[in-house]
Amino acid sequence: MIIIGEKINGAIPRVAKAIADRDEAFIRDLAVRQAEYGATYIDVCASTDPEIERDTLKWLMDIVQNAVDTPLCIDSSDPSVIVDVLPHAKKPGLINSASDEGGKCEIIFPVIADTKWNCIALTCDNTGLPMDPAVKIRIAETIVEKAQKHKIAVSRLFIDPLVNGIATVGEALISFMEATREIKSKYPGIHITSGLSNISFGMPLRKYINQTFLVLAMGAGMDSAIMDPTSADMRTALYATEMLMGIDEYCAEFLDAYREGVIGPPKN
Repeated sequence: MIIIGEKINGAIPRVAKAIADRDEAFIRDLAVRQAEYGATYIDVCASTDPEIERDTLKWLMDIVQNAVDTPLCIDSSDPSVIVDVLPHAKKPGLINSASDEGGKCEIIFPVIADTKWNCIALTCDNTGLPMDPAVKIRIAETIVEKAQKHKIAVSRLFIDPLVNGIATVGEALISFMEATREIKSKYPGIHITSGLSNISFGMPLRKYINQTFLVLAMGAGMDSAIMDPTSADMRTALYATEMLMGIDEYCAEFLDAYREGVIGPPKN
């Protein structure tokens, strides 16, 4: 599983305060702990006013890159911001995100074409966030076609079929899973990712809903997640699912993680 550590995001109140206070120690600790618990990429998202987003992102990037070697996931809804801060990264990582909305692919894909940067691509367009899995699949096809025009391999794309909140869309998980299966079948080697917490917005017991979503989505073919790697419960669900799916041969990784205290309840 490709883990994108979600904790350095200005939309989170404590992180927003740390950004406002320029609390480097707080941000550094988040980066180190996510790296220690197996994050493949560490997401950095400013979620600030547009006037200061570029400078804030560079500040966050500097802190994370000086603290850990884990590649960055540069996160902004404005593709021009991503393009501007990309040279500030010490090595290629992941971009979050492109989509078929507002010409975002046309801005990002030419810039990363001849690089080793990977890219999350959302299945939304100028009509909004679709609920119908057939529409999600069609948008994914369009995104892949645009990537291929720039000779970007499908293995560099992380398609996010954009799960709806279960509180408002009862078929949210079913739609996501149908889209995931079809996209993975049509494009072997492509990645499927999702922000796990999106499905539980507005619901109680959110962490349990998110864990269940992770397990079921992995069964449908999702091989990446934007998640909290510091959560022992989430890590346990992930390792157990990989074991039960046969990805973890002879249960070796599950058992090693258990012995090392990476999964399961804290050892006294």
